[in-house]
Amino acid sequence: MPSLHMRPVLAALHRYAGLLMAGFLIVTGVTGSALAWKDELEAAMLPAVFRVAPPMHDAAPLDALQLRETIAARFPQAQVSYAPLSAPQGHSMVFYLRQSGNAPLASDEVFVDPYTGAVLGQRRWGEISEGAINLLPFIERLHYALALGDTGLLMFGLIAIIWTVDCFIGAALTFPARLKKRSPGTKPWLLRWRPSWLLRRNGGSYKLVFDLHRAGGLWLWAMLLVFAWSGVAFNLYGAYAAVMHPLFAHQGAEEIVARHTPSPGPQLDWPAARTQGRQLMDALARQHAFTIIEENALAHERALGVYSYNVRSSRDVRAHKGLTTVFFDAASGRQLATWLPTGAASGDTIRSWISALHMASMWGWPFKLFICAMGVLVAGLSVTGVLIWRRKRQGQARARALSH
Repeated sequence: MPSLHMRPVLAALHRYAGLLMAGFLIVTGVTGSALAWKDELEAAMLPAVFRVAPPMHDAAPLDALQLRETIAARFPQAQVSYAPLSAPQGHSMVFYLRQSGNAPLASDEVFVDPYTGAVLGQRRWGEISEGAINLLPFIERLHYALALGDTGLLMFGLIAIIWTVDCFIGAALTFPARLKKRSPGTKPWLLRWRPSWLLRRNGGSYKLVFDLHRAGGLWLWAMLLVFAWSGVAFNLYGAYAAVMHPLFAHQGAEEIVARHTPSPGPQLDWPAARTQGRQLMDALARQHAFTIIEENALAHERALGVYSYNVRSSRDVRAHKGLTTVFFDAASGRQLATWLPTGAASGDTIRSWISALHMASMWGWPFKLFICAMGVLVAGLSVTGVLIWRRKRQGQARARALSH
């Protein structure tokens, strides 16, 4: 608990950190509430693009790599280096286009009917000028970068660092003051801390606002910390890794792949790469005793000469788009690295959990509803913090006026 001498310092740090963060957290809280329902909102707004129905009851989707070939032929100016191998029931498949020459692409996402191969829509992700098809991506750009590109990404990353530190400062300020001397009638520490968790109903509007800020921050503290620290991981991964890597074990797959030198010789074609990925993943599942639930994607990083094949497995915490991955040489098929979301390295397990919690990608609609409410509450905590600061500032101004 903070000493009497430290409390004013911590209070000042909390106050000015809160004022600095307030605008950012109001934006990120409100937009985050909408993003909890991103897939549902997009499907509701543009069902012709995001929803599909089988032409017959027992119709099977076309082979995913056949669909990839169709998209590659339709967009010859682009690289189709990522092939989704499955899609949620009733949803279109998304293929991502990468610029292949100097000419910029008009679109970088293409939505395809998996039963017919028909292109249902396309967009350049986040370009709000394209209208409703990019509304949710634009909200996402606001959420993590104020739609300001790399500058906004850096700004929000720094805010996330401040927010992480301020979570601990704010919690410390709720602790009861350290007693210089305990008397026989002194309440235990937990009982003296109890009022910080409660609302005073008859104390007037200011005390209610103060209690909402203090008690709300305590009741939501764990989730606020998850939001803040995962925000650092998303926006400033170097800073996140500098803290986490010395403290927790990591599998190091990203570093291994980044250092890979492409092997000479012909590259595996996509069907051969999928076959190789399946074989490597089956072996990995036997080795680590996990279950493969569905295959998700195959990607080819030409510059590195690497294929990655990923599935959703019993090691994943996300409900869709699993991250259990094998990386292998694009020429020889030799396995280079593997990455398991949980159970292989504590640092990666932590990252998987805080990322999935942040993005509401687990536990279905009840958790989406909780994250939606959390976004509103994050904005509310910022508003109440500003109101408390304003009230204290007005009180100080009145006190100065009376003293003169």
